[in-house]
Amino acid sequence: MKIGFIGLGIMGKPMVKNLLKAKHQVVVYDIVKENVDAAVAAGAATGKNSAAIAAECPLVITMLPNSPHVKTAVLGKDGVLEGAKKGMILIDMSSIAPIASKEINDACKEKGIRMLDAPVSGGEPKAVDGTLSIMVGGDKALFEEVKPILACMGSSIVLCGDVGAGNTTKLANQMIVAGNIAILAEALTMAKKAGVKPQTVFEAIKGGLAGSTVMNAKAPMMIGNDFKPGFRIDLHIKDLNNALETGHKLGAPMPLTAEVQEMFEILHADGCGSDDHSALARFYEKLSGTRIAD
Repeated sequence: MKIGFIGLGIMGKPMVKNLLKAKHQVVVYDIVKENVDAAVAAGAATGKNSAAIAAECPLVITMLPNSPHVKTAVLGKDGVLEGAKKGMILIDMSSIAPIASKEINDACKEKGIRMLDAPVSGGEPKAVDGTLSIMVGGDKALFEEVKPILACMGSSIVLCGDVGAGNTTKLANQMIVAGNIAILAEALTMAKKAGVKPQTVFEAIKGGLAGSTVMNAKAPMMIGNDFKPGFRIDLHIKDLNNALETGHKLGAPMPLTAEVQEMFEILHADGCGSDDHSALARFYEKLSGTRIAD
């Protein structure tokens, strides 16, 4: 199938490569030339802009940083809707505010465009190996139609409800991940100050009730003082801002999410915004004067 793909960042590039490995034709666009060049080197073709890609592809995927970027790419000048033909499918795999997904879907409906929101979880490693968790919102029949394409990029693909439900689910995911990373950093810092090696604590508890995918991925990074980004702090700040905005509009109290968000904001102010979100360990190092890593 000929697939348009808009947005070739940390996640988008490997997702395109997995579509190419599955023998799909992929036409790409990104405002960063180096990203486009990398996709072309892997076998993709290029489009002049989002409208041009939509004009030649029956299915277009967007993978962009936040709500305004998706709105510009889809609704703006030279955007997807300018070039799209009636019946085209848009899958927005960005992590954005659910209300923005619904607004974009409404505009798509007016043009006869079918849309799903399908944000992902798993970070760059799972984008590379094609095992992302994909949370989908939209029509069930459309979901079933495109599920084989999503399966080229993910191993868990779940329909969560109507358009917007995918991003609501992703926000819940990001809240839980942030809380897990924060308490992990807090616990390992306490252990270090008590004279117990964080590596020993990790090995002892990872098979018990406290064990989690988050712990398995992030504890070794904290212990190794390795904060090369799989998922950057600044992106998590964006997600938690969307979560707080959504929660406030719904009347859902979110004190723990707000607390972790402030920790991330402090790290951003300290110049750590491009670090992996496991660098919450640095927040506790700042408070305690103790580093988890040896």
